[in-house]
Amino acid sequence: MREHGTGRTHLKWAALAVAGALALTACGGDADEGPSAPQGATASPGVELPKLDGEKLQVAAVWTGPEQENFTKVLKEFEKRTGATVTFVPAQDPIVTFLGTKIAGGAPPDVALLPQVGALVSAVQNKWAQPVSPQAQAQLDKNYSAGWKSLGAVGGTQYGVYYKAANKSLIWYNAKAFEAAGVKPPKTWKELIAAADTLSASGTPAVSVAGADGWTLTDWFENIYLSQAGPEKYDQLAKHQIKWTDDSVKQALTTLAELFGRKDFLAGGTSGALATEFPKSVTQTFTGGDRPAAAMVFEGDFVAVNIGQTEAKVGEDALVFPFPAVDPAAYPNDIQRNIAKALIAAGDDFRFDMSDQAPAAFGGTPGAGEWKALQDFLANPSDVAGTQAKLEADAAKAYGN
Repeated sequence: MREHGTGRTHLKWAALAVAGALALTACGGDADEGPSAPQGATASPGVELPKLDGEKLQVAAVWTGPEQENFTKVLKEFEKRTGATVTFVPAQDPIVTFLGTKIAGGAPPDVALLPQVGALVSAVQNKWAQPVSPQAQAQLDKNYSAGWKSLGAVGGTQYGVYYKAANKSLIWYNAKAFEAAGVKPPKTWKELIAAADTLSASGTPAVSVAGADGWTLTDWFENIYLSQAGPEKYDQLAKHQIKWTDDSVKQALTTLAELFGRKDFLAGGTSGALATEFPKSVTQTFTGGDRPAAAMVFEGDFVAVNIGQTEAKVGEDALVFPFPAVDPAAYPNDIQRNIAKALIAAGDDFRFDMSDQAPAAFGGTPGAGEWKALQDFLANPSDVAGTQAKLEADAAKAYGN
């Protein structure tokens, strides 16, 4: 997270690990032997690509729609420059389970794109991954900071390369809907709730929540938790060094309930939010002029891809503001408020997506773990204690403690 002053919002980054980097083999491969050295062809200045005439490669990823289409264009360019034939293999969440099935069947992909650190760790533990080649390691040492390299390493050995980062602390809004309601972009959580109240009273529900996709709900929670509890607590919770029954989790869920608990704030109400998948959450926010299904949608900079499926123009009809800071006033006394301010002021430049750092069974599996617990919380935001208990039970099982 990049800080914008004490008490202001942070930018949360989530990245995808490349597993070309992750050369998957049916037998797991030799852990001491990386991919063979590339020979030959040059592409853009300073970048060397291997000469792969006649080679056939499979690349697996959990991508659909516009993202898959765009990535397929990248693969076509790779084919053009190297002579290889590349096939995109659509994977399902959790991707580790998908890879295990492919490997058990003797048909593993050559490369896998893993959306979670936990998935990378699982792949290595299952002996499905090979370390990166010396050539790739040299490029990483030259161009990557220690923090990003460590996220792609397991036990000090580099298995993954991060090639894409997303700012997941953004709220996109329909400029016409805001103008019609006389609302300005909020800077604090208190202002966000006030704006949501004004928007909903004007006849346009405030927020389009992609509750059918549990990963979006983890991002809602994590932005609030980091802003409210601070980076040290965030790191501790990400490693399960503190329990999900901790009071800091209670405070974050209680804050989130201020939004999720107002059915009139949500496009389609609670049931509508739980049935809305991420792509629709975006498109319905930017369809219908100044009377869309909702005035705002929360997620990363990749939202722009889905906005492109509507008539709205990014920068004109679709604008963005940073995820509002959770006000220090939410703390019960001056001592805790000052502690929170100090923690935020001492934070690192960024924080990696918390759920992506967790074991996939907890942080990356549809219908289970954190995804399911937060979907249940969206359905019943008043059950903070029950949600905490469920999160802690699932986390303890996944982390083995």
